[in-house]
Amino acid sequence: MAMASVRSGILRTALRGASRPSAPPKRGFASSSHHDDAYETAKWEKITYLGVATCTVLAIYNLSKGHPHHEEPPPFPYLHIRNKEFPWGPDGLFENKHH
Repeated sequence: MAMASVRSGILRTALRGASRPSAPPKRGFASSSHHDDAYETAKWEKITYLGVATCTVLAIYNLSKGHPHHEEPPPFPYLHIRNKEFPWGPDGLFENKHH
Protein backbone atom coordinates (compact mmCIF):
# COMPACT_ATOMS: atom_id res chain seq x y z
CA MET A 1 0.00 0.00 0.00
CA ALA A 2 2.80 2.39 0.82
CA MET A 3 4.40 1.65 -2.50
CA ALA A 4 1.18 2.52 -4.35
CA SER A 5 0.93 5.88 -2.62
CA VAL A 6 4.56 6.68 -3.46
CA ARG A 7 3.95 5.75 -7.09
CA SER A 8 0.79 7.87 -7.25
CA GLY A 9 2.65 10.81 -5.68
CA ILE A 10 5.44 10.53 -8.23
CA LEU A 11 2.91 10.27 -11.05
CA ARG A 12 0.99 13.28 -9.76
CA THR A 13 4.16 15.35 -9.56
CA ALA A 14 5.26 14.30 -13.04
CA LEU A 15 1.87 15.03 -14.55
CA ARG A 16 1.56 18.37 -12.78
CA GLY A 17 4.99 19.43 -13.97
CA ALA A 18 4.36 18.31 -17.53
CA SER A 19 1.07 20.16 -17.81
CA ARG A 20 2.61 23.55 -16.96
CA PRO A 21 5.84 24.39 -18.76
CA SER A 22 8.17 26.65 -16.83
CA ALA A 23 8.68 29.18 -19.64
CA PRO A 24 7.03 29.55 -23.03
CA PRO A 25 9.33 28.56 -25.90
CA LYS A 26 10.91 31.51 -27.67
CA ARG A 27 10.45 31.66 -31.42
CA GLY A 28 13.53 32.35 -33.44
CA PHE A 29 12.92 34.12 -36.72
CA ALA A 30 15.44 33.58 -39.48
CA SER A 31 15.68 37.24 -40.48
CA SER A 32 16.16 38.62 -36.97
CA SER A 33 18.94 36.28 -35.94
CA HIS A 34 21.64 37.47 -38.33
CA HIS A 35 20.66 40.86 -39.73
CA ASP A 36 19.97 44.25 -38.31
CA ASP A 37 16.36 45.22 -38.97
CA ALA A 38 17.16 48.92 -39.39
CA TYR A 39 19.79 48.10 -42.00
CA GLU A 40 17.34 45.94 -43.98
CA THR A 41 14.65 48.61 -43.80
CA ALA A 42 17.03 51.30 -45.05
CA LYS A 43 18.25 49.03 -47.83
CA TRP A 44 14.76 48.30 -49.16
CA GLU A 45 13.76 51.95 -48.84
CA LYS A 46 16.69 52.91 -51.08
CA ILE A 47 15.82 50.14 -53.55
CA THR A 48 12.21 51.37 -53.68
CA TYR A 49 13.22 54.97 -54.34
CA LEU A 50 15.65 53.85 -57.04
CA GLY A 51 12.93 51.74 -58.68
CA VAL A 52 10.43 54.63 -58.63
CA ALA A 53 13.01 57.00 -60.14
CA THR A 54 13.92 54.47 -62.85
CA CYS A 55 10.28 53.85 -63.80
CA THR A 56 9.62 57.61 -63.91
CA VAL A 57 12.59 58.24 -66.21
CA LEU A 58 11.59 55.39 -68.52
CA ALA A 59 7.98 56.60 -68.66
CA ILE A 60 9.06 60.16 -69.51
CA TYR A 61 11.38 58.83 -72.22
CA ASN A 62 8.69 56.60 -73.77
CA LEU A 63 6.01 59.28 -73.65
CA SER A 64 8.28 61.97 -75.10
CA LYS A 65 8.94 59.96 -78.26
CA GLY A 66 6.52 60.49 -81.09
CA HIS A 67 4.27 57.74 -82.28
CA PRO A 68 3.34 57.03 -85.89
CA HIS A 69 -0.08 58.14 -87.09
CA HIS A 70 -1.72 55.53 -89.25
CA GLU A 71 -3.79 56.29 -92.30
CA GLU A 72 -7.52 56.20 -91.86
CA PRO A 73 -9.02 52.98 -93.22
CA PRO A 74 -11.18 53.24 -96.36
CA PRO A 75 -14.88 53.82 -95.67
CA PHE A 76 -16.38 50.39 -96.20
CA PRO A 77 -20.12 50.50 -96.96
CA TYR A 78 -21.05 47.95 -94.29
CA LEU A 79 -19.48 49.99 -91.46
CA HIS A 80 -21.44 52.64 -89.52
CA ILE A 81 -24.87 51.69 -90.80
CA ARG A 82 -27.33 54.28 -89.49
CA ASN A 83 -31.04 53.54 -89.78
CA LYS A 84 -32.04 56.66 -87.85
CA GLU A 85 -30.29 59.74 -86.45
CA PHE A 86 -28.72 59.75 -83.01
CA PRO A 87 -30.20 62.27 -80.55
CA TRP A 88 -26.85 64.14 -80.44
CA GLY A 89 -26.28 64.40 -84.17
CA PRO A 90 -25.43 62.45 -87.31
CA ASP A 91 -22.17 60.93 -85.99
CA GLY A 92 -21.46 58.66 -83.04
CA LEU A 93 -21.05 60.20 -79.59
CA PHE A 94 -17.27 59.74 -79.52
CA GLU A 95 -16.47 60.29 -83.18
CA ASN A 96 -14.54 63.43 -84.14
CA LYS A 97 -15.72 64.07 -87.68
CA HIS A 98 -15.95 67.62 -88.97
CA HIS A 99 -18.81 68.41 -91.33
